[in-house]
Amino acid sequence: MKLEEIIITRAIIDRYVEKLKESLDLDVAIVGGGPAGLVAGKILAENNLNVALFERKLSIGGGMWGGGMMFNEIVVQKEAKKILDEFEISYKEYEKDYFTADSIESVASLILKAKRCGVKIFNCISVEDVVVREDEVCGLVIQWSPVEMAGLHVDPLVVKSKFVIDATGHDAEVVAIVEKKCPGKLFTETGKIIGEKSLWAEKAEMETVENTKEVYKNLYVAGMAANAVFGSNRMGPIFGGMLLSGKKVAEEILKKLKK
Repeated sequence: MKLEEIIITRAIIDRYVEKLKESLDLDVAIVGGGPAGLVAGKILAENNLNVALFERKLSIGGGMWGGGMMFNEIVVQKEAKKILDEFEISYKEYEKDYFTADSIESVASLILKAKRCGVKIFNCISVEDVVVREDEVCGLVIQWSPVEMAGLHVDPLVVKSKFVIDATGHDAEVVAIVEKKCPGKLFTETGKIIGEKSLWAEKAEMETVENTKEVYKNLYVAGMAANAVFGSNRMGPIFGGMLLSGKKVAEEILKKLKK
């Protein structure tokens, strides 16, 4: 078989553009490809919603790849074990109610399940702004991450979405844009991003789920972004709260859509 380089190039361009065009008018846009974003995407997509996930980095999976200090194992508590089962991630019980899983298998399984359920995943894409109409978030302004990193003056493109999930981790990047640029206040005690506190695994794991909610009209926070916005602690390399946060944010959006 003779290989034609132009056919190869055309195939990549055509298929990518096809995927991007299908993602210009979304039900849910997820920003951040960590565990919370991937779990949320899978649940939303399997409920027949048009879902796309935008990740700034080349790799998808957030901090889960590195486990704890590059020891590529993670810990999940019993409350989140059912999500490991749902994503067919193997695990072992370490002590009562503490379960370990290989971080590489965990990330690979989260990505595979989300993708097969219909989530369109775009890596190397940064969100540099939001679209707001009548005090409601209704879209994202996207740019190539290398363009952003190089500081080039290149105009971005726009994606429309009924709902946006900020799952960008410690920096809560989308909420930070809304706080800076948009009218009104955030749905926090101060009306602003309160900020992340020091590590406290037990408190942080519980409050990651509690803080997973709407923070501005049609904008939700999940994962570590939720604790950063609402002023709770970080949790370190235990990931049950992240997984449960992704499940909760998906369920909250599905409830709102049914109304």
